[in-house]
Amino acid sequence: MTAALQDLAGDPGRIHAEGMAARGVVEHARDQVASFFGCRSSREVVFTSGATESIATAVFGAAGRGGHQVLTAVEHSAVRLAIAATGESTVVPVNGKGRVSVDDVLDALRPDTACVHVQWGNHEVGTVQPVADVVAACRSRDVLVHVDSAQAAGHVDIDFASLGCDLLSVSSHKMGGPPGIGALLVRRGVRLRPLLVGGDQERARRAGYENVPAIAGFGAAVASVDVATEATAQRALTDRILGVVDHGLVPYGDLDHRLPHLVCFGVPGIEPQAVLLGLDRAGIAAHSGSACSSEALEPSPVLAAMGVDAHRSLRLSVGWSSTDDDVDAVLDALPRVIEDLRRLSG
Repeated sequence: MTAALQDLAGDPGRIHAEGMAARGVVEHARDQVASFFGCRSSREVVFTSGATESIATAVFGAAGRGGHQVLTAVEHSAVRLAIAATGESTVVPVNGKGRVSVDDVLDALRPDTACVHVQWGNHEVGTVQPVADVVAACRSRDVLVHVDSAQAAGHVDIDFASLGCDLLSVSSHKMGGPPGIGALLVRRGVRLRPLLVGGDQERARRAGYENVPAIAGFGAAVASVDVATEATAQRALTDRILGVVDHGLVPYGDLDHRLPHLVCFGVPGIEPQAVLLGLDRAGIAAHSGSACSSEALEPSPVLAAMGVDAHRSLRLSVGWSSTDDDVDAVLDALPRVIEDLRRLSG
């Protein structure tokens, strides 16, 4: 990224030497992203500003095919709000662990259903959905499927070609890359109306001057990720965190089908903000609910859909740089914070 900022001043859409140098970096990164996610061709990669834009592009693009879309009850707000702005929708319920039934998805389809949206893994509780089964069932009904993989990318193996879905959204910062860059993977042969118009960039699928340094950083990040090694290490760390349930915490999500790097607990009787502040004082950055609803301080729609306490949750996640010492700090601080707060509350 530093080299791109220093040396690549040319517009990738121009045919002079400076532009061609920038174009080479963009296309090299596109090849890296395509290879990492198992695309048939780098032409299936459309660079965006992140998963939110990728999701909006999938939703608005699919809306041109029909007036109805289907989503699970635990989809990210980026999916829910984009669909709400386009037309009719059916929300498919989940069980108490946040997992959807393929049969329930199929029951929600209508003749005018344009697209089914199902996340790979949940952003709050980590539950992994039966995406392959959903994709296979919907393909047999000739319905587009969009998989939101923002939380899963870089933490589980994703093979776009083998999965067979039509659209898949990812974000660079979730796997150690720079913020402000992501991609929508579009299966070869699928045509969508663009969300951003005004130019022919990204083969007329996303207008706007390419963010060359961020694209270069995205490519470098995926080239550096060893999913199998990192996922094994992250699961070992979160398995240790799950050992704190004897302090009155209630694990949320499907522990048999979960992302390796994320765990979520219910904290009965204690306001989550107090827990977060106590952990912050101990040098631990944690969260409650969804990262994109933190300013609203509203109950979590994901937890509400699961039928659990939507007001009091604690989400802990690890990444490529997390260590056993970091988990030791959590296991030391969390029980003390909870016990202090319960004592204060009487």
